[in-house]
Amino acid sequence: MKVTLTVSSRGAVTLPARLRAALGFKADDQLIAEMTPEGLLLRPAVTLPVEIYSGKRVAEFDAAEAELGTLLHRKNKPGR
Repeated sequence: MKVTLTVSSRGAVTLPARLRAALGFKADDQLIAEMTPEGLLLRPAVTLPVEIYSGKRVAEFDAAEAELGTLLHRKNKPGR
């Protein structure tokens, strides 16, 4: 599919609805713009959700780390 796009005075480019639908782009999706020898390449940016850890979750991490430290200490003791 080929479409002609216009760059606004502010530098904005609008992708027509049929092109967005064909590419699976939704509102607020992020794209990476890259210059290539063939021209401008637009591709989806991969974004990953960020987890904010609660105090309870941090305590779980600390407990697991302490348990691992104990196991490793036992394994590395001389005579075993």
